[in-house]
Amino acid sequence: MANRWGIPKEIEVIVQKRDLACVYCGIPFRESDKNRKTRKTWEHIVNDIRINGSDNIALCCGSCNASKGNKKLEEWLKSKYCITKNISHDTVGMVVKKHLNKTTTA
Repeated sequence: MANRWGIPKEIEVIVQKRDLACVYCGIPFRESDKNRKTRKTWEHIVNDIRINGSDNIALCCGSCNASKGNKKLEEWLKSKYCITKNISHDTVGMVVKKHLNKTTTA
């Protein structure tokens, strides 16, 4: 999977083993998927390409990535897209929940 974001190889390996489905909507990834909307894409949970640790790098589907864009996670979760797809604090992947828990307790 192409990485043009400067994500270290060791982080790529960790994230690819951890995120077998979209960390937002939960659709499982298939290696042969060519559909732009459902194939896996690199995601910075906090939109800062300088933060390349496994706690900020995740895999999400192209549809969720396009919808989130450069929005802050907390704001995006309130969007019509997330409401329609039933994406919430309770349904996202653990790496995203950890981030949300950090921001609510900070």
